[in-house]
Amino acid sequence: MTNSIKESADGLALQVTKSARQAGLVVEDTDGNATRLAGVYVYGFDDLLLIVDAEHVSTADRAAAVASAARDTDSIHGGGSASVATAGNGYQVQLPGCRAAGFSLGDSTPVATAQGVLVIHDGTQARLADDLTDIRRQQATDEQ
Repeated sequence: MTNSIKESADGLALQVTKSARQAGLVVEDTDGNATRLAGVYVYGFDDLLLIVDAEHVSTADRAAAVASAARDTDSIHGGGSASVATAGNGYQVQLPGCRAAGFSLGDSTPVATAQGVLVIHDGTQARLADDLTDIRRQQATDEQ
């Protein structure tokens, strides 16, 4: 299921409850209360946003992912720091720089996940999203 980009108090955001849990950007206790909501970096590229856990993904791994996305899209746009936040019955992530990357209010966006990473895309970048999550899965395996 894809969610739509929505307005939030701090700009545009995306509901990412299931994806954030899968990526480890949210940790919950046995009662379902959040015990960790990750701070993240958001990087924008044409038709793709790369969201990386600021604490649990190394600078080198983050740089490799950003370089790969920039090379494959032949683009890079401003992004910024954000965080996963509680919203409604789940979690959302703010999307600084998403307009520059080609996203608008109401756009439905698939989300690919790997440990510490979300890749939001418009559907035309599905292959790159899969490649970026594969790279992150390999990095996470190498860390173990």
